[in-house]
Amino acid sequence: MLKFIKHHMTTIDGIELFPLISFLIFFIFFLGLFVHVFKMKKAHVEDMSNMPLSEEPVQPRQNQ
Repeated sequence: MLKFIKHHMTTIDGIELFPLISFLIFFIFFLGLFVHVFKMKKAHVEDMSNMPLSEEPVQPRQNQ
């Protein structure tokens, strides 16, 4: 079974680019997520962190 897969993979042209492309997609995604998290406002993070503990509906804070 593995022999069949290995032979099939070696016959595909440009297969060495697929791991690089997938790495770039994941790296860009997590880099964007990292930037998004660090740009979040602290008030929003506090509201979201208190959400599971409060029984009252959370009202979003107004920016002053």
